[in-house]
Amino acid sequence: MTDPTLPHSRPSTTGRIPHQPSELDQLPDRDPEETAEWQASLDAVTEAAGPHRAAYLMRRTLERAEGAGLALPKLLETDYVNTIPTADEPAVDGDEALESRITAWNRWNAAAMVTRGSKHGVGGHIATFASAAWLYETGFNHFFRGKEGDGSGDQLYIQGHASPGIYARAFLDGRLTEAHLDHFRREADGRGLPSYPHPRRLPWLWEFPTVSMGLGPLSAIYQARFNRYLTARGIKDTSRSHVWAFLGDGEMDEPESTAALALAAREGLDNLTFVINCNLQRLDGPVRANFKIVQELEAQFRGAGWNVVKSLWGSAWDELLRLDTTGALVRRLREVPDAQVQTYQTRDAAYIRQDFFGADPALAELARLLSDDKILECFHLSRGGHEPRKVYAAYRAALAHKGAPTVILAQTVKGFTLGEGFASKNANHQMKKLTVDEFKTMRELLDLPIPDSAFVDGQVPYAHPGPDSPEVRYLKERRAALGGPAPARRVQPLTPLPAPAEKAFAAFDKGSGSQSVATTMAFVRLVKDLVRDKETGRRWVPIVPDEARTFGMESLFPSLGIYSPKGQTYEPVDRDQLMYYREAENGQILNEGITEAGSMADFIAAATSYATHAEAMIPFYIFYSMFGWQRTADQMWQLGDQLGRGFLVGATAGRTTLTGEGLQHADGQSPLIASTNPAALSYDPAFAYEIAAIVKEGLRRMYGELSDGESEADRDVFYYLTVYNEPMPQPAKPAGVDEGIVKGLYRFNTARSAGLAVPENAPRIQLLGSGTAIHWVLAAQKLLAEEWGVAADVWSATSWGELRRDAMAADAAVLRGEEQVPYLRQALAGAEGPVLAVSDYMRQVPDQIAQWVEQDYTSLGADGFGLSDTREAARRHFGVDAESVVVAALAQLARRGEVPATAVKEARERYAV
Repeated sequence: MTDPTLPHSRPSTTGRIPHQPSELDQLPDRDPEETAEWQASLDAVTEAAGPHRAAYLMRRTLERAEGAGLALPKLLETDYVNTIPTADEPAVDGDEALESRITAWNRWNAAAMVTRGSKHGVGGHIATFASAAWLYETGFNHFFRGKEGDGSGDQLYIQGHASPGIYARAFLDGRLTEAHLDHFRREADGRGLPSYPHPRRLPWLWEFPTVSMGLGPLSAIYQARFNRYLTARGIKDTSRSHVWAFLGDGEMDEPESTAALALAAREGLDNLTFVINCNLQRLDGPVRANFKIVQELEAQFRGAGWNVVKSLWGSAWDELLRLDTTGALVRRLREVPDAQVQTYQTRDAAYIRQDFFGADPALAELARLLSDDKILECFHLSRGGHEPRKVYAAYRAALAHKGAPTVILAQTVKGFTLGEGFASKNANHQMKKLTVDEFKTMRELLDLPIPDSAFVDGQVPYAHPGPDSPEVRYLKERRAALGGPAPARRVQPLTPLPAPAEKAFAAFDKGSGSQSVATTMAFVRLVKDLVRDKETGRRWVPIVPDEARTFGMESLFPSLGIYSPKGQTYEPVDRDQLMYYREAENGQILNEGITEAGSMADFIAAATSYATHAEAMIPFYIFYSMFGWQRTADQMWQLGDQLGRGFLVGATAGRTTLTGEGLQHADGQSPLIASTNPAALSYDPAFAYEIAAIVKEGLRRMYGELSDGESEADRDVFYYLTVYNEPMPQPAKPAGVDEGIVKGLYRFNTARSAGLAVPENAPRIQLLGSGTAIHWVLAAQKLLAEEWGVAADVWSATSWGELRRDAMAADAAVLRGEEQVPYLRQALAGAEGPVLAVSDYMRQVPDQIAQWVEQDYTSLGADGFGLSDTREAARRHFGVDAESVVVAALAQLARRGEVPATAVKEARERYAV
C-alpha cells in the first residue's frame, strides 16, 4: 500500500501537479513529511487562487532565496515590467528641464543633418537615434567619464546608426560646425563626417568602430577585460574606467554579440555595461515578430550570469499597473508578441481596447477606468527608454552592482518624435528624410523656438541656442565635471620605446648549422628573448587561442604565466614538469581558449592601448593561419579602422606544410586577403633571420624612433607574418640584405655563389620564392645547374604585398609628374633571363607584382583546395615541388629559344611530373 504523504505516490487530482522525476530524486530527503507539506501548500494555492497566483508566489519565493544567497538556479525571466519600481528610482542630480531642451536640439539637428544630406544622395539613418536619444543624453549628462580627468575615462561603444545624434551633440558643444554637418557622408574633400564611428576617418572623436554589427559587443567585453589585465599587471590603474556598449536588439542576433557573455560573467567584469536599445525592430521589420526579444535577451544574459535591469515602461504606466490588482495586465504584457506591440503604436484607442484589453475580462474591466487619451499615451509614447528618470535609475543600478556585468534592456519606439510617418514603421530604417511640414510638427512637439522664416527655399535649418545659452553652458559644465567632452579619442605623443638589445635579433644571423628549425619556433624563440628585455619586455602581450603547445609556446607558461583574475586555485596536473601550466593574476599571456574572434578582440584592445590608455603595448597574436584572416578578417578591418598596432602571426602557414591535416587547415590565401587591408603589412619570411629583421623594423616603425620623412600616421599599421611548422636548416644571414628584407625582395644567391658549376654562357633564369617555397626553389636551382646546365639566381620574396604597395606608390608619383622607379624594378634591374615566382599560396599571391616586372614573368602556386597527404605528395599534386619548378623554368627558357623544346618533355618524363 502506498504512503499518501510521499510525493512519489500522491495521486494527481484537479489543480494538483503530478510529480515529475528530477535530479532531486537522487538526493536523500531527511524530512519527507516537511517536503510533502510544502508541496501540499502549493497544490492548495493552485486550487484556491488559481495557477497564476501559485506561479507568482513561487517566483517571489525564488527571488527571496536568490537574495538570501541560497544555492538555487536563478530565474531566467522576470515579468515584462521595469526592474526598478518607480518608488525606488533615485532623484536625478541635474536640471531635467535643461537636459530635455538639450536633447530636443540634438534630435532636431540629427534629423536635419540626414535630411539635408539626402539631397546629395548619400543617405543616412534617422530612426535609431530618435529611439535612443535619452539613452545617450542621460549618459553624457551624468555618467560617461571623459579623458581630461583622472585615469583613462570611460570607453564608449556607440551604436553605428546613431552617429547623427552624436554629431548633433558635438555641434551643440562647439566641436563641430554647420559646415561639418553639411558634409555628413561627404569626406572626399577632407572636411566631411564619416557615416558611422570610424576612428581612422575622424580620429579626434571616435574611439571604436562599431557599425559592423556584433563586433561592438564582443570588443567591449574584451576591452573591459583588457582594462583589468592592465591593472593586474601593474601597467596602469584602470579601476575608474567603465566600458559602455550601446547596442540594438536586432544586433544581438549576430553570433559575435553574445559569444563572450560567459567570459564577462566568469571574470566578474562589473566595469562593463551593455545598453540594448529594444525598439523591437531590426532593419526590415520586427526583431521577434511572434515572440518577445526582451524576454529572450533577459534569459540569455541571466543564464550567462549577468545582472539584468529592464526599463520598459514610462511613468504613464504607473497608474495602469496600480490598477492591476489581479495580475492580468502583467500577464497580458508577457504574452503579447513584439509585432503586435509595434502595431499598437500605430493604431487608435478603440483597436487597443478590443485587441489588448479585450483578451481578458479583468483587463476589460480595467480599461473602462481609462480614457482614450490615457491608453494612447501609454501605448504610443510611454517607454522606459524615453524617460530620463527611468534611464538614470537603470544606469545608477548598473554602476552600483558589483561582481558581474550589467545589461540594461531599455524599451523604446524606433522613430520616436519623428511623427506618425516614422514611428514603428517597418521601413523606417530606409527612410532618410522628413518633409518641411513634418519638421514643423516635430518643432512643435519638441517646443523649439525655430521660426517659419528659418525654412528658406524648402531647406531645413540647423538650430543652435547660442554658445552662451543656458543649454550650452549647462552641457559644458556637466561634461567638465565628468572629465571633458565625450566621445573623444586622445592620443598622447608617443615617447618612443627603447629598442630591444641587438643580441635578441643577431642571435639568428649565424643560422642553425645542421639543425633543422621551423620558422614558427624561430619566432617563438625571438619573442622569448624580447619579453626578457628590461625596458620593453613587460609591454609584450602574447595572445593565443588554445594552440600554444602546437606553436611550441609552452615554454612561456611558467615564466610569463597565463592571465587569470583568480590566479591558480588548483594544483596543475603537470606541476612537476619544467614547462608546467601556470595561471597567475598578473600573468602576461592571454590564452583565450578556442576562440579566434575573442583572441582578435584581445589583440584590438592591446593594439590600441596607446590611444585608449596612453600606454603602448606590443601584442602578438599567433594562430593557425587558415583560421585567422579567413575567419576573422572583419575584425582585422576593425583593427585597421581603430588604428591598431602589433604583430599578427599566421602559424602553420601554407597549403602544403601541414602533413595530414587536409583541406580545412591548408591555408593558400591568407596573404592575399591580408593584401586587401591598407593597414596590414604582410610578410612571408623564409628564414629565421628574416623574421628577426622584420620584427625589429616593425618595433621601430610602430613604437620606436621614426626615420626622416616618416610621420606619426606611419605608425598606424600592423604586421602580418606567416611562419611554418616545417623544420628546415636555417642559413646564415647574407651581408647587406636588411633593406631588401623589409622592402620585400633581395637576391639570396646565384648559382655560382652557391658553389654550383655552370657554363659561362649558360641560360639564365631568376627564381623568386617566398616562405617555405624558398627551399623547393633552392633544390630546383641545384637540379637546373647539375642536370640541365641552367644558371638560376634565387631571390627571397619576403613580401609580395609590400612590393606591390611600393610599385603602386611609384605609379601614383609618376602620374603626379614625379620620377619614381618601383623598388621591385630597381632590385631586378640587370637580372638576366625570365622570372619564375613560386609560393605555397595560390598564384594570385605572387602575381600581385607581375605588371611591374620587366622580364618575362610567370608563377607557380598551390591553387585549389588543400588535401591530406605528405608534404612531398601535396607539393607534387599542386605542381610546386622542386622538380615541378625545374619543368616550369625549362618551359620558360624553351619559349625564349634558350633551351631545346625537347628538354621540357624530357624533364617531365624524368621527374614524372
